[in-house]
Amino acid sequence: MKEKRFDYMQENPAAFEGLLQIEAAIGASNLPPLLKHLIKLRVSQINGCEFCVDMHLKEARKDGEQQERLDKLVVWKEVDIFTDAEKAALEWAEALTTKGSHPDLNTLFYPLAEHFDANQIANLSLAIAMINLWNRLQISSLHRQF
Repeated sequence: MKEKRFDYMQENPAAFEGLLQIEAAIGASNLPPLLKHLIKLRVSQINGCEFCVDMHLKEARKDGEQQERLDKLVVWKEVDIFTDAEKAALEWAEALTTKGSHPDLNTLFYPLAEHFDANQIANLSLAIAMINLWNRLQISSLHRQF
């Protein structure tokens, strides 16, 4: 069972509203919706945010993502059910989430640029940054009770 340590929305509603506006701008971007789901889910898996994993699984299913792809997202590098564009985006998401784990972002950027224009890469990077932020906010505000 979990309880809230505190509520960001209650403690700083102006900041929380600003974050929601950023999310809305990313949501209105030309990134494919299912790609956004995959990115949010994969980053949440890496960060260990149970709440966000559950939420993004539900959202992805609701928007038509295939269960097999959701099941195998954690091993996306080992399977062939993701497109080259999705793989490039997932590689980018993992590198930005675990900064320092990849010595040269240029080697990841060039394959990404083969599939996405500058606007899409900017929005993808913003989506990655935001899900990392949401994961950390969620994890910090919840207290697990056993």
